[in-house]
Amino acid sequence: MTVSATALAADPTLLDIDEEVREALHEGRPVVALESSAIPHGLPYPANLDLALDIDAAVRAEGAVPARVALLDGRIRVGMTKDQLELFAADPAVPKVSTRDMGITLARGGSGATTVSSSLVAAELAGIRVFAVAGIGGVHRDAPDTFDISADLVQFTRSKVAVVCAGAKSMLHPAWTLEWLETAGIPVLGYRCDDFPAYLSVSSGIPNPHRLDDLREIAAVVLAHWRAGNATSPLITHPIHEADGIPSADIEAALADATAEARAAGVSGPAITPYLLKAISKATAGRTSAANRAVLLSTASLAGQFAGQFALELAAQAKADA
Repeated sequence: MTVSATALAADPTLLDIDEEVREALHEGRPVVALESSAIPHGLPYPANLDLALDIDAAVRAEGAVPARVALLDGRIRVGMTKDQLELFAADPAVPKVSTRDMGITLARGGSGATTVSSSLVAAELAGIRVFAVAGIGGVHRDAPDTFDISADLVQFTRSKVAVVCAGAKSMLHPAWTLEWLETAGIPVLGYRCDDFPAYLSVSSGIPNPHRLDDLREIAAVVLAHWRAGNATSPLITHPIHEADGIPSADIEAALADATAEARAAGVSGPAITPYLLKAISKATAGRTSAANRAVLLSTASLAGQFAGQFALELAAQAKADA
């Protein structure tokens, strides 16, 4: 039996796009994609729902439309309603779905909360070019022994979606993560910051490859990157506000103890990141919860601003090409 190329191509008919999101995309207005895994697997209900709604509001305050991604009943949902958000927030049993898990979840008609990698797949399929997340995945500190490298990094090599973030999650190895990104040809652009941020801390101690202080210039760089034939996800990094951040020394001390405990308990694989985050939160007397909320909101706000500038740049380029 011969299978046609069309049958194996990405299928936009799998998408259920919220009407507001669809209209914004059709009209060329700014849209920001968001992941959903932090809703059932983050704060307890109803604090997780409140935070999700506040993140959406932060995007809207900058003139952009939020488009949160999820898998619902065997379909890819882009732009969750409040009822759908509440459904996910109230059910911690909603599984976390990465790119590896999308096919089996969709084929079985299931639902799932999308991670960064699977959210990027959906965003590109829907035609959204900006995605916001506080901390990306990266290379784990024990990677030489475990080969533990986040699927986020691999997906950055496949998706033409600009990722606005506050660097890599605190338990990862920032230098190795940046080295991986360089090898993969992923641009890392520091917006008004010299150092690669460390999620809950202002700086990882490692410099960004490039610093740019104007979002319109960054939009031009991202567009030029894609027009040159590259099909990768530029990263736009900006740190947590200093007043909201946790000193990196405090994070490192908590992380050292938590890593030893995880190793003794046999925790590994996908379970390691939430385990370490909970341990760091406990060791810092809950300061990470407030910092996490602050950086989620500040990153969403910046993504809304950038999406507006990118929409302007796209319109200007289309006019120039006409």
